[in-house]
Amino acid sequence: MRYPDNPIIHRGLVPQTDKRIFDPSSVFNPGGYLQEGYYKLILRVQNRARETFLLPAKSIDGITFEISETPLDFCSMEDFSYTIYHIYDPRPVMLGQRLVVVCAIDTDSGCRLALFEQEDSNRLRYLGMPLDQELRNGVIFPEQIDGKYIMFARPNDFAGSDGVKSGKQIVAYQSLDLLHWEQLAAVFTGRAHYWDELIGSGPTPLKTRAGWLHIYHGVATHFASANLYQMGISLQDLQRPWITRSRGKYNILEPREYYELVGQVPGVVFPSAALSRDYDSEGFLLPGAKVNVYYGAADTSVALAQFTLEELLEAAYAN
Repeated sequence: MRYPDNPIIHRGLVPQTDKRIFDPSSVFNPGGYLQEGYYKLILRVQNRARETFLLPAKSIDGITFEISETPLDFCSMEDFSYTIYHIYDPRPVMLGQRLVVVCAIDTDSGCRLALFEQEDSNRLRYLGMPLDQELRNGVIFPEQIDGKYIMFARPNDFAGSDGVKSGKQIVAYQSLDLLHWEQLAAVFTGRAHYWDELIGSGPTPLKTRAGWLHIYHGVATHFASANLYQMGISLQDLQRPWITRSRGKYNILEPREYYELVGQVPGVVFPSAALSRDYDSEGFLLPGAKVNVYYGAADTSVALAQFTLEELLEAAYAN
């Protein structure tokens, strides 16, 4: 399942023309979307001051990416009411011809989610904060359902032994206009003592005839020396995505390779983009569709796992 020449993007491939990202420490956790025939990623890049920048990249084949020389700028942030430290973990979604990006923002009052819209190829315009509470791992479904936008996100309401906040539950939210959101329902919670004790949504969900394929990360916290980040999958109802039709018992990818085990954060497989060109005229993944899942490896590089639709569905039903 892993691409044999992983990692496909590493710090050595980042252009060195912009002094803000010269000799970066890492490039990881990309959001992704398809546009104008290209696979497009928004890369999270950290420099040696541990500042975070978002860097666009594009590819014809989904493997070899042309990486922009200049990070994205953010505009219209005057109304954001907190001190901003980092804007990261972009989750872009094409809503018709409109590119909307959900990002996490580290602030002086914890982590918040923010929505942005593509202003041009180099800028994201701030739209607003969905909810004024600590949230992470926000993903918006790629189409309205019963006239409403649906977003999965994880409340950051669990503090681990190291004091870092995380979450044990994924929650669905709804909005009529992308600006005003309300909680809709709990989706599911982590499974204590197993591979997905702590959880969070990963890529934008994929539409299939069987339901929405929802790839998420799970963290096993019960090891003495490390938390292990792994990749899992669930199948959500087409019309009521907050209802889980099936959830795989087993992870579908776990840290095993050197580049997943060694890095800034050892033992991490963090799914953040899932892209396929194989859709029918009604927007469903075709039988036999191939899906590229891009993931952060050890918070250091970007790697690729390739699945067929049948493999993902089988994993979602595996119990």
